[in-house]
Amino acid sequence: MNTSVPLIYIVDDDDGMRTSLAWLLDSVGVKSEGFANAADFLRAFDVSRAACLVLDVRMPESSGFDVQAELNRRGVNLPIIFVSGHGDIPMSVRALQHGAIDFVEKPYNSQQMLDRVQRAMKLATQRHAKHERQRELRERVESLTAREKEVLRGVIEGKASKRIAADLSISVKTVDVHRASIKDKLGATSIATLVRDVLEVWSPPGDERA
Repeated sequence: MNTSVPLIYIVDDDDGMRTSLAWLLDSVGVKSEGFANAADFLRAFDVSRAACLVLDVRMPESSGFDVQAELNRRGVNLPIIFVSGHGDIPMSVRALQHGAIDFVEKPYNSQQMLDRVQRAMKLATQRHAKHERQRELRERVESLTAREKEVLRGVIEGKASKRIAADLSISVKTVDVHRASIKDKLGATSIATLVRDVLEVWSPPGDERA
C-alpha cells in the first residue's frame, strides 16, 4: 500500500451520501473509505498514511465537531472538509477556526466537491511528507549518544564550541568532533539548518517546552 497517496475518509451517517460520494471519487480514481459514525472512523483511522476527511457536522452520538476535537487532541493535522445540510455562518466559522479547510452545504455540486477534494489531497500530501521528515529526524536525534545530545543542546542555545567545552568539562576539539558527528547523523548541511530542523522535533531534557 502506498501511504503517500491520500485516502479520503467519508464520515456521514447518511448511507446515500456516503455511497454517492464514494462513487464520485472512484470515478476519478480516488480511493475512499466510508464510516457511518465517529467511533468506527476513529478506530480505523491510520495515522501513518496521507489522508483527508469529508466530515458531516450532525451525526448521532458524536458530532463532526467532536471528531475534529479528538483529532486535534491527538495532534493529527488532517485536512477536513465539513459538510452539512443545516449549515450556518457560526457553524462554518467554528469549523475553520479549529483547523478545517472547507465547509460545504448539502446538496453540493459534484464538480465543486471534486475540486475541493483535490485541493485537500494536495495539502494532505504536503502535510504527510512533512510529518515523515519530522518522524525520521526525530529518530535520528534519538540515535545520538548522550554526550552528542548535550553538545546539540549547547548548539541550539547558540553557544560557541569553547563555551560548550567549558560547560561539559571537555576539550574544544572533542566538542567539534561531536558537532561534526551530529551534523552527519542528522544529515544537516549547515549548523543553521540543523538548528532549524531540530527545533521542530526535539525539546532537550530540562527544556521548558518539553
